[in-house]
Amino acid sequence: MQPQYDYNFTDGDQENSFRFKRARIGVRGKVVGNFSYYFMLETSPFIGSTGDAYLMDAFVTYEADNWARISMGSFKQPFSLDVQTPCNDLKTIERSVVADQLVAPQRDFGVAIFGGNKFNRLNYAVALMNGRGLGVKDDNEKKDIMGRASYKILRNLTVGASFRYGYPIPNNNEDDRTSYGGDFLLELGKFELQGEYIYDEGAYFAGAGGGCGATPIALGEERDGAYIMASYDVTEKFQPVFKYEYFDADINLKDNIGYSERMTLGLNYFVNSKVRFQVNYLANIETVVNVDNDALLTQVQVKF
Repeated sequence: MQPQYDYNFTDGDQENSFRFKRARIGVRGKVVGNFSYYFMLETSPFIGSTGDAYLMDAFVTYEADNWARISMGSFKQPFSLDVQTPCNDLKTIERSVVADQLVAPQRDFGVAIFGGNKFNRLNYAVALMNGRGLGVKDDNEKKDIMGRASYKILRNLTVGASFRYGYPIPNNNEDDRTSYGGDFLLELGKFELQGEYIYDEGAYFAGAGGGCGATPIALGEERDGAYIMASYDVTEKFQPVFKYEYFDADINLKDNIGYSERMTLGLNYFVNSKVRFQVNYLANIETVVNVDNDALLTQVQVKF
């Protein structure tokens, strides 16, 4: 559970409120032999179009070995380091804007093969998915193919790459979409540096949503974005975080209102392994339209 309070420094009417960022409950386990299952519901009334609880993840996995785990059902798209990071392990309250807007839908129905684990230098995932998102029956003949691979090239440096090709428009087998991504993770003792770049072009369907409650915006033919994030474990309990990011909704349009930059100053306090407090100040930087829309977010997380 992630109850949260948002204070927005906006011009005119402010939207400052308490809410649930996420409120999820699930179960996982072994069935028989190498077959396992995972099932999770999102119950936060602030995520989704209706406010009702809905199915997020539900898949069955066959574990052949470390290099071949096959899952079928509803799960996250294997694209982007930011998206693949579980929400309870995010160092900032908000995911990066580029991941929220361009890796959409973040969850979908399909089948995937996963390989590798924490003891291997190489990890990979390849998936064939509907491309329409959750709660929607696929209504075209095409499927999306996507994947991500990461390799630990040094003891403290991991690099990754993502790819997606698909047909996101309902009842449309002609207009396609292509996405690329590259990321890295540098771990130097208590210091950690993470970065990622995502490029996306072609057709898109705003109805698929922008991620975990993010509001999708209008996109041009080509769009991209990136972020870099640094954190340092001062103690086992205190962890300051700094993140800089940019997002361009249309890289072919000069001085477009879809271009934005953001700096996030954060502090994480870990009571123990199950309880965490987060405070984030979001300094939104608009280069085209001068609008006061910074925000102060506070959140407490409980997991078990």
